[in-house]
Order: sequence, then structure tokens, then C-alpha cells
Amino acid sequence: MFLKEKEKLLVIIGPTAVGKTNLSIDLAKQFNAEIISGDSMQIYQGMDIGTAKISKEEMEGIPHHLIDIKKPSESFSVADFQQLVKNKIEDISERGKLPMIVGGTGLYIQSVIYNYQFSNAPSDLEFRKQMEKKVEQKGKDWLHEQLQKVDPESANRIHPNNIRRVIRALEILHCTDKTMTNFQKNESYELIYNTALIGLTMEREQLYDRINKRVDIMIQQGLVDEVKALYDQGLRGCQSVQAIGYKELYDYFDKKISLEEAIEQLKQNSRRYAKRQFTWFRNKMNVKWFNVSKLQTDPEKIAEISAYIAGKLKIKSNT
Repeated sequence: MFLKEKEKLLVIIGPTAVGKTNLSIDLAKQFNAEIISGDSMQIYQGMDIGTAKISKEEMEGIPHHLIDIKKPSESFSVADFQQLVKNKIEDISERGKLPMIVGGTGLYIQSVIYNYQFSNAPSDLEFRKQMEKKVEQKGKDWLHEQLQKVDPESANRIHPNNIRRVIRALEILHCTDKTMTNFQKNESYELIYNTALIGLTMEREQLYDRINKRVDIMIQQGLVDEVKALYDQGLRGCQSVQAIGYKELYDYFDKKISLEEAIEQLKQNSRRYAKRQFTWFRNKMNVKWFNVSKLQTDPEKIAEISAYIAGKLKIKSNT
């Protein structure tokens, strides 16, 4: 009996505004790749500017997957992402192309590349039913508060609207006396693909400057109108509009803050998010890091990254 060879997979991660999109197009051309978005918000239709979604022109003919597949009113879980991406990896590989995940949502990407099973923890159906009944009586905010009390790390990561996931976190604690976070830390995960996992990093001040400028460009491109369209549709409390770039402008439309304050909060929240992304990737994944502070003016850096990919995956570059 022959063991099936692991499918090859290229993953490009890094904080917001570090330059993943431009590099991914260069690499896709070199290695005959198709790109799968690893961003939890680019799945939503009509949320283009605020999520820095790649345009058709910027794609330069490279196929992109998992963009614009959901309405902003719909929810989307890590488990949903995991299954969709695994199917895409198989499909792209079977067509003789290299699958490449590009994004910054750490938990989503981690769920795909490791043997990450959401059902590993024991379950208690009776406890789950009790929680569901209490949600009907007391509401989802009450439920989320219970999780915040016992497992603040998971509570900060799981949106109150994702009732199923909040209950699951409480259920794991109920069954194991461990928080979901601690339970997952003690799990040993193995890479299920032949993976080249590349992280892009940059000097902090330079990255923060890029983030601030990106926000200014988003405003010029019409971010306020984009968010107002969602606001006018009556979309409230949805997973989608909790995203950075949307929640701040919702506060502006609710007349809680001025537009200037909303923009400043958007910049600050984006910088904080970038810092959290770095922390997540460094702590949770075995990443090969490349400093791309001078990437635009340093062709040697692209050559260095390409050489690493070619060696790691044992494939040839087209250039």
C-alpha cells in the first residue's frame, strides 16, 4: 500500500498593510499558483474598501478564491473556512497548480494547515441544551458575559453573535475543567500539507505609518459611503460589521463620535490589530520570517523568498 504524498501548500501571512497582496501576485506567477484568501472578512460582498480587498486589475489574471462568497448578514465560522479551504486545496492541486493561502486571520489559517479537530474535546449534549434554553431567556449578551468571566481570552476572540461557538467554549470548560484556550494549547498539531509557511515582517514605525496612510486612502476611496450602505440596510450586530473599519464608522453614524474621531480610532485599532497578529503568528506557528521593509526596492529579497519556497516545496520557479 502506497502512502499518498502530502499536497504542497504555500502560505503567506503577516500583519495588515505589510505588503502580502503584491508579493503574492509575484509569487503566484513564479510558481503557477492560485490564491485562497485567508482573511475572515474578505468573504463578504460589498465590503471591499474596508477589507483592502484585491481588485480584478490587481489580480493580474491570477485566480482568487473565497472572496465575495457571503452576504454581510450571514455568519461564517472557522470550521466553515476550514472545510471550504481544504476542498479548494484539493481542487487546485488536482489541476496541477500550487495552492497559496494569503492572509492575516491566524486562527483560520491555523485550522487549515494543522490537523486541527474542532470535535476533539468531549461534549455534553444536556449542558448544551441548557445553555441554548438560557440564551432564549436571557439573550446572547448574557451568554457571552458568562464566557468572559471564566475564559476572557476565548471571549475576546469569539463574537457574541456566534452563539454556537460561545456555548462550545463553555462546554469544553464544563467537561474538562480547562478553558478552550488551554485545551487547544495542550493539543499537539501536525502539518497536514507539505507546507512552506512564510511570514512578512517590517520595522514597527514603518508598518504603523503604512497603516495610517492606508486608512487615509480608504477614506479617499469612499469607505464612509461603503459603510453607510451597510448601515442603511439595517445591518446591526452582524459578524461582518464588527470588523475594523466598519464598527468605528457605525459609531459615527450613531452620532457617538465625530468622523475625525472615527478615523483616528480606525487607525489606532488597525495598529493594535497588527500587533496582535504578530503575537499570534509568533506564538502559534512555526513561521519562516522575512523582513520586507525594503521589498519594493530590493529584488534580492524577492529572490531570497522564492529560493526558500523552491527549496522547501521542491518545485521550480518560472523565472
